[in-house]
Formats: sequence, C-alpha cells, structure tokens
Amino acid sequence: MSVTVRVPAKVNVQLAVGGARPDGFHDLANVFLAVGLYDEVTATPADELRITCEGPDAGQVPLDRTNLAARAAIALAERHGLAPDVHLHIAKDIPVAGGMAGGSADAAGALLACDTLWGTNTSRDELLEICAELGSDVPFSLVGGAALGTGRGERLRALEVGGTFHWVFAVADGGLSTPAVYGEFDRLSEGVRVPEPVASQELLDALAKGDAAALAAAVSNDLQPAALSLFPSLTGTLDAGRAAGALAALVSGSGPTTAFLTRDAGGAQAVAQALLASGTCRTARVAPSPAPGATVL
Repeated sequence: MSVTVRVPAKVNVQLAVGGARPDGFHDLANVFLAVGLYDEVTATPADELRITCEGPDAGQVPLDRTNLAARAAIALAERHGLAPDVHLHIAKDIPVAGGMAGGSADAAGALLACDTLWGTNTSRDELLEICAELGSDVPFSLVGGAALGTGRGERLRALEVGGTFHWVFAVADGGLSTPAVYGEFDRLSEGVRVPEPVASQELLDALAKGDAAALAAAVSNDLQPAALSLFPSLTGTLDAGRAAGALAALVSGSGPTTAFLTRDAGGAQAVAQALLASGTCRTARVAPSPAPGATVL
C-alpha cells in the first residue's frame, strides 16, 4: 500500500518584513496564495527511511535526513513513538530553491502522506504544530488557499478570495538561499528604522473581490531589493514581463523566481511566451490561484 499527496507551490502577494529579532528571525505580514503548480509525495512502507526524487532539478534535492520531507516523517514518527520506516518519493514540479516553497510543500505532503499511511490520525492542530517546527512556510503548504501569515509566517489566518488570479512564473538559472536574502535585507536596512509589518487592507480587499487590477496595484515584497542586489539579472526578467503586458511583476518570496500577474488565462500565455523569447529566464510556467492545500489523491 502507498499514499500519494499533492501539494501546491505558493506566491507571496505581500511580504512585509520587520527588523531582525533577537532569535535571528523577522516578524512578517505574509499574504500567501497557493498556486496550481504541484509536487506529489508518495509514502510507501520500507525497512528504513529513504528519499527519492524525480522531475526538473531533482538533482538539487537532498536525499538524506536534511530533506524537509524526511524531517517531517521523523517528527511525526517521534510524536507517535514509531520508527520512521518509510520510502518517500517526491515527484517535483515546483521550481527548486525558487522562492515558491517547494521544500515546505514536500514537508507538508510527507506529513499528511505518513499520517495517512501509518493511520496515526493526528489532529489538524497537531499537524500544523509540527509544520511550524519544520519551517515558516510549511503550515501554509498544508492548508493552501489564501492566508495571512504573522509571527515568522507560521501563524495563519485564512483569507477570502473572490475569483481566480492568473500568474506566470519565470524560473531563473540558479537559486537563492533564503538566509542569504534575509542577511542582505538586514545589511540594506542597517541604520534605517524598519516599520512593523502590517497587511495591506487594499490588498486583502482586492483578493476578496477577485479584482486582478486592484491586486496588481497592491502587491509588494520587502525582500525584493535584497534579492535583486544578490541576483541583479532578475531586473531584466521583471522588465520583460512588464513590457509583455503583465499587470504586476515581483520577485516571489526570497527569489529568484519572478511572478507576473495577468488579466486572464490568455494574457498569462502571452506573457509566458514573451518571457521565454526574451532570453531572461530558463523557463516560464503558467498557473492559476488559489489552489487547495495538501490533498490525498
């Protein structure tokens, strides 16, 4: 018997970042939107914990116990006094190290797959607690849809979305490390008073109405200057997407994937083709949002 769970990528339509806390983390107002690009995590009984991976950039995914999916299986097994004897196979379609929470998605997928496989019937609250221990983006990967994340992003409040938003994601050559981007954010904001992060009411209203133009006017990412400082060529990708008619262009999370909001599905196809033709990205993917969270197939 095996259990397969499908988990979505995310885009941050707002990422407001506070100053560094004593623990090194930053307080956030992080508006997550799950998008229709998915990884699938399959859990099968095994003699010991084993990770395998296939798909684009699978070679960049660690196959040892540092993998977030492995850590999720270990954390769940420890909760229930079990040995984490499971083979986790990850079918990757979310860009790796691209600021779209692919690793977090795999952790949430592994958690739900193992809970189902082992019949441990862990409560939703307990699953979310384990998710938060694994990483700031993991709880959202479990719940999907749209949510406001506060604290370091792990405390979630579900948000209403009144329609479908159409996105294009331009995948860069190379990755960016999230800690490096936050380090650059701290360097750039040295000596500057960093305001408390607050969710934009205009943005929340635009999501609730399903109004793409209003959402485009309100999107923001406080990590974008840091990502562009470390990966200057992303400016060319952002410019190419805007020139092709995207309503909004921004770095997704800590990057280096860039996200483009379009008016409709046809607009998304046109922007994706223009981005590919521009030579400023490795590939361009079209995806609608919102998307459901981790789901057993």
